[in-house]
Amino acid sequence: MTAKEPDRAELQAILAPIAAGRASARIEGARASIVLDVTGLAEGARAELEADVRAAALGLAGIEEVRVLQTSERRARRIIAVASGKGGVGKSTVSANLAIALARAGRKVGLVDADIYGPSQTRLMGVDGIRPKHREEKLIPVETRFGVPLLSMGGLVAEGQAIAWRGPMAGSALGQLVDAEWGEAELLILDLPPGTGDVQLTMVQKHKPAGAVIVSTPQDLALIDARRAIDLFRRMDVPILGLIENMAGYACPHCGEVSDPFGKGGAEAAAEALEIPFLGRIPLELSIREASDAGEPPAFGNGPQAEVFAKLAVEVLARL
Repeated sequence: MTAKEPDRAELQAILAPIAAGRASARIEGARASIVLDVTGLAEGARAELEADVRAAALGLAGIEEVRVLQTSERRARRIIAVASGKGGVGKSTVSANLAIALARAGRKVGLVDADIYGPSQTRLMGVDGIRPKHREEKLIPVETRFGVPLLSMGGLVAEGQAIAWRGPMAGSALGQLVDAEWGEAELLILDLPPGTGDVQLTMVQKHKPAGAVIVSTPQDLALIDARRAIDLFRRMDVPILGLIENMAGYACPHCGEVSDPFGKGGAEAAAEALEIPFLGRIPLELSIREASDAGEPPAFGNGPQAEVFAKLAVEVLARL
């Protein structure tokens, strides 16, 4: 009895749920040749995908040899602005952890600390005191151990030094941070200063973001200012990817009782009223603050806090 010849259509059907449209196959005798599009995937994710595709192809009757060719296209770099209408809502912590969660999801991500007057990302990302280098008048981002390169004014000025710049100088500094040697980064997370001033206007005009994520606490005062930030981006035709409610609910570490010192559900209600997506909540937890202060963003771990940011990353990507 003659053995059944391997069928290309059958192989494509096997690969479809694994590669999600990234694989095309050709069969020659007992050999399968697969072209695998790995655009936007980190090195580890590329290797894992190739291994899964190879194993699936070898599982098809009649296939004895599998050749895989990886291809990648350079995509236009997209900017996600993380903003708030006021300070003190945890925007920088959200920016750092969102960038790390996106990187863990397989995206090539860079982080720009665009909070020119109050940079904090060097502390959050554990690179205090490390100055970025430059090549041909372009800054080279500082590598972090979280797989997210970073540029921040905090790495360019002495710790504790006041940055007393007027608007044009701040805008010029932001331009140097954005137009740096970002290599393969396909996404740039911009941690913006609070408010709706010169830095925000310059960023939107010169470096049009693909979308904006707004961070607020549940309290009414923060939501009033968040609405102003949303209005700014809408006026300048920047899509609002959604609203994140930070510091939402505090669980007592001793008794477990949950209280809401900043209110409850205000951001979700505001998102519904403003007809923008509600991306999710981040609880008010001492462990998040302690980990952030120590340069250990919780998104890099494996606990429930990491899961919170992983889900937010999924929501942001879905709307991007």
